[in-house]
Amino acid sequence: MRIVAGSLGGRTLVVPPKGTRPTSDRVREAIFSRLDHLDVLDGARVLDLYAGSGALGLEAASRGARHVTLVDSARAAVAAARKNVADLGLAPRVRVVAGPAERYTGALADAPHPSGDRLDLVFLDPPYDLSDDGLARVLRDLAAPGVLAPGAVVVVERSARSPEPAWPDGLAPFGRKPYGETVVHYAEPADPTP
Repeated sequence: MRIVAGSLGGRTLVVPPKGTRPTSDRVREAIFSRLDHLDVLDGARVLDLYAGSGALGLEAASRGARHVTLVDSARAAVAAARKNVADLGLAPRVRVVAGPAERYTGALADAPHPSGDRLDLVFLDPPYDLSDDGLARVLRDLAAPGVLAPGAVVVVERSARSPEPAWPDGLAPFGRKPYGETVVHYAEPADPTP
């Protein structure tokens, strides 16, 4: 696995020996092509949930994100992500958090966020066996007031056999693209109802 483009393009990444399902280079390239088109990467605050090796968040850092947080609960994934951050010289701009995504987003939803600390881009690439309810809970946390910046983008990668994510109030889907066994969903903060 490698960084596809940006300042670190071509650099290789360590991947955990088992227990993760890395996003293919082709799918990452397609996701980032769309994100480039949406102009959300430069200077972005990025959260990569269920990060595995950190490939999505590290790709964002390579392409101009200001700050990236990688979150995973699997020990091997956290070790791989930390090694990648160190090998690429990205600390402290990229940090790794060991723990469940649900706990991390729950804390985000409960804490006040100054406008400069809100998230511009969130990746969710959970294990395909994560329940629909588990995914919905994390999405509800992200949709809590003050977590996402205006114009933020939420990217969810799921199995083609999984249903559309249960988008909570506060998040509006705006795209869906299948890639073989993978489907990538895009959402943005919904306009508050008057």
